Amino acid sequence: MRKSRLTVSLLSVMAVMALVCSQASASISIKDVYRDDTDLLIEDMLVSYGYYGEEADDYVDQLLEEIGDEDPDRYARWEMIMSEWSDVYDGVEVNLNELPDGLTDGDNLCIVVLGFQLNPDGSMREELIERLNVALTCAEQYPNAYIACTGGGTAANDEDATEAGRMAEWLIEHGVDSDRVIVEDRSQTTAQNAMFTLRILSRDYPEVDQIAIVSSDYHIATGEILFEAQSVLMARDVDDLPFEVVSNAAYEAPSGTLTSMFQAGALIELSGNMRTAYDIYCSNYDIHELPGVE
Repeated sequence: MRKSRLTVSLLSVMAVMALVCSQASASISIKDVYRDDTDLLIEDMLVSYGYYGEEADDYVDQLLEEIGDEDPDRYARWEMIMSEWSDVYDGVEVNLNELPDGLTDGDNLCIVVLGFQLNPDGSMREELIERLNVALTCAEQYPNAYIACTGGGTAANDEDATEAGRMAEWLIEHGVDSDRVIVEDRSQTTAQNAMFTLRILSRDYPEVDQIAIVSSDYHIATGEILFEAQSVLMARDVDDLPFEVVSNAAYEAPSGTLTSMFQAGALIELSGNMRTAYDIYCSNYDIHELPGVE
């Protein structure tokens, strides 16, 4: 195992940060611009923590208190998410190539394989195949677990190809029973991976309550916080979460990084503000074209 640490890039700041940065002092004191809207309080909190990290702790606490004054239920959910994000920010243990021993050996475990942009002709890139090699090892380790493939259409010249569809075909061709394979083929972002996959599991696989994330090493922390956050947001009661992220397995990619600002954008997407989220993604990352936002 090794520690995967997030890098906070002060150079990658998108449009939504302009207001925050121009109004912020050394103690991150920001004018009362978001005080009448809980959604914007949450956005302000996420952007501030994504940009400043632990330096924003006092301001985050202030915003959480204001969220609590407006909506105690949302306060409870976002307090939990911010606590989990803080843990991820400090680093998560990344298991290379396989899952650890000792996880549940039943059908309540789902191994979720996160997708990667397809080649223009619809074929899989090497990095995605390497993730699948890790997933295949995990499937052999835990033969009763489901394997969820997640990712939508990202092939420029093949509108019928999806990341999840190609992944599922590969796993089945390599010996995984098709009854174990779940396909989520609508998502365009990691946040949508979490939203759509957990909805499918909640609707069609009620026995599943544990999640193991498979991706590239630099992507594991982001995957974990988003699946954990989505579980918190969809729970009927924050004291009884429907899903727990219990572990991960990763392909050790030769390159790649995701900043905490990217995570802020993804959490903003989970909160329902797609426009700001996509502004963050497209301002900071050379990623595939995302669908338009009305």
